[in-house]
Amino acid sequence: MGTRAGRLTLIIIGIVAIVFGALFAGQGANLIPGSSMTGDPTWLFIGLGLVVVGIVLVVLGVRRRKGSL
Repeated sequence: MGTRAGRLTLIIIGIVAIVFGALFAGQGANLIPGSSMTGDPTWLFIGLGLVVVGIVLVVLGVRRRKGSL
């Protein structure tokens, strides 16, 4: 994924993963009511894991390759 489009794709997917992960974690922690996920700690851990994956994808997308301008 050294191309500009590839890096942009990683960043976009990472941001989406962070948003959904935060939503899942919020519902799992009983902070966001209104679904069957609310108050279920399983979704808290799934959400936190998704946030971590999203952060890794964003970092990989932002990081420049050696020798590229």
